[in-house]
Amino acid sequence: METSIRTLIVDDEPYSRDELKHLLGTYQYIKIVGEAESGESAILSSIQLQPDVVFLDVEMPKMNGMKAAKALLELKKAPLVVFATAYPQFAAEAFRYNAIDYLLKPFDEEQLHETIKRIERKFIGPIEQDTGKPPGKLALEVDGEIIYLEPKEILYIVREDKVTKLITKNREFETKTPLKDLESRLLNFGFFRIHKSFLVNLEYVNRLSPWFNGAYQLEIEGRKELLSVSRNYVKALRSRLEI
Repeated sequence: METSIRTLIVDDEPYSRDELKHLLGTYQYIKIVGEAESGESAILSSIQLQPDVVFLDVEMPKMNGMKAAKALLELKKAPLVVFATAYPQFAAEAFRYNAIDYLLKPFDEEQLHETIKRIERKFIGPIEQDTGKPPGKLALEVDGEIIYLEPKEILYIVREDKVTKLITKNREFETKTPLKDLESRLLNFGFFRIHKSFLVNLEYVNRLSPWFNGAYQLEIEGRKELLSVSRNYVKALRSRLEI
């Protein structure tokens, strides 16, 4: 029997609902069972649809998200609440209502990914990655297809404008998979985070050169471009590279 996490999206702005629906649609276990545009309809929909999780906006006409969350907690089957809002100032109050997370608009895909992992652990438990993939290969969705890459073929990975690019010796691949997800899946294959946007295969590092303000630049075997190394990662990187 397929496991699914029943999810309700509540926001008075149709565009925000559509964006969140699109982002959540990439997750295997998330099943969107409905949408609501107000706090009142969120409560009615929760009674009717019995969602496991409600993604809830804060600023809405009449009944706002905080009042709606309080009412949701009193239901016989109270859903988990994830606040999804443009207003950071309500974060402290949000966790009084047993919120599992507080997401800010515009949504950051890596933060959303961490939220979904927490939700999955709550309802499903630890999830094995890449079930059914060939041993030792990285499974990626690229242009609607699943491809399998040998980790040793990947030189480095970069995140640009909500797209993740995997650079190999012979070509490039683009995927929507967040960099943080790839980092955890490649942890045992010699990859290392050097910047919020870069993950490199240490096997192909040729040179590490000082740049400015404590930052460095990294030269990768067979590539002309230099990769930025954030000063926050320099010490740990040098420790990994040096004998």
